[in-house]
Amino acid sequence: MSESPDLESIRQRNRGAWDRLVAKQDGFTRPAEDEACRDNLRTVDPLGWLGGDIRGKRVLCLAAGGGRQGPIYASAGGIVTVVDISPAMLELDRQVARERGLELRTVEASMDDLSVFSSAEFDLVIHPVSTCYLPDIHAVYRAVARVLTDGGIYVSQHKTPTSLQTSQQPLQGNYTLEQPYYRTGPLPEVKGSRLREEGCWEFLHRWEELIGGLCRAGFVIEDLVEPVHAKPDAEVGSFADRARYVAPYVRIKARRRGAGNQAAARPAIWMPG
Repeated sequence: MSESPDLESIRQRNRGAWDRLVAKQDGFTRPAEDEACRDNLRTVDPLGWLGGDIRGKRVLCLAAGGGRQGPIYASAGGIVTVVDISPAMLELDRQVARERGLELRTVEASMDDLSVFSSAEFDLVIHPVSTCYLPDIHAVYRAVARVLTDGGIYVSQHKTPTSLQTSQQPLQGNYTLEQPYYRTGPLPEVKGSRLREEGCWEFLHRWEELIGGLCRAGFVIEDLVEPVHAKPDAEVGSFADRARYVAPYVRIKARRRGAGNQAAARPAIWMPG
């Protein structure tokens, strides 16, 4: 089990990796299309977690550059701030905003350091898949809790730990667990994967960290879903085929509790590797 590099090295590496993915026009760096902005909330909130109307709401799209999340929420009437560690990803948001006549603010920062913002500055935090790029998810949750108003909603999506443990391709028709659950340090790098981003350092977060960490940071979990990407007739070895056996993502709706109602945080349980 390898040790984690220092935090600044992780940030610099992942910033550079995402800048390169933008230059390559990777699928996750393609801006929102016209239809997505027209349908806005139906596109990003199909379950109705946000109540069908975010007009005038102060929205933080966290680690969400790339010209998609921010413009869609701005199209829905939100007062949007986009935070991302990659300047190239943020430039895509500014580009889309100019083209569509939208107003949004962009801030270059790491998702675990939101010190540029005031406490309770946002009513809603939208956080697409990205917590895997930092080793300490608790620091991210604490940062979000501070900038979110009491009663505010935090919608986050994560790569499931089982997906990060599991082989990218089947061996003799079977996907296998390759990584230990109680591991530290970045995961081995991959190339040509629909599930992992080339050049990034990624980290596995256990369910106890993903869910328990949210509760200890002052959130109440109101809903949890595993978006379905499986297709029964998918080609063996494809993203949709692997998703038949392993849920790639989990999406969580949580609400910020008032500070006076928070339960005392308990220490993390150490387990042998």
